[in-house]
Amino acid sequence: MADDAVPGGFAGRLGVTVEDTGDGEATLGFEVRDEHLNPAGTLHGGVVATLVDTVMGQAVRTTTGDGEVPATSQLTVTYLRPGTPGRLEVRGRVRTRGEHLTICEADVEQEGKGIAHAVATFALLER
Repeated sequence: MADDAVPGGFAGRLGVTVEDTGDGEATLGFEVRDEHLNPAGTLHGGVVATLVDTVMGQAVRTTTGDGEVPATSQLTVTYLRPGTPGRLEVRGRVRTRGEHLTICEADVEQEGKGIAHAVATFALLER
């Protein structure tokens, strides 16, 4: 990444920030604003899916070599409660790193309460 504080692509356009990365782990920050809400007035599920996919991708990238590119091959999001405008913390971690597949999980919290939990499989592609 050119700028470690801002992920590229769609997540960067949403306003996601990279708070921390380490060996197989990543933490993102996100401020839920009105444009991120659904017609019911709560955080849109697609935004949550983007957040967990992004944080897990960041976590995988802390374990990859120069020629490896992680690509999401499976993503399951369990929505626990509605998100509202305000700050979110999104944490992701690698659970199992294989030669070709990596399993991750992520949690989204707002004010100390779980908003969502996710698991994903990433394929490791060669550049």
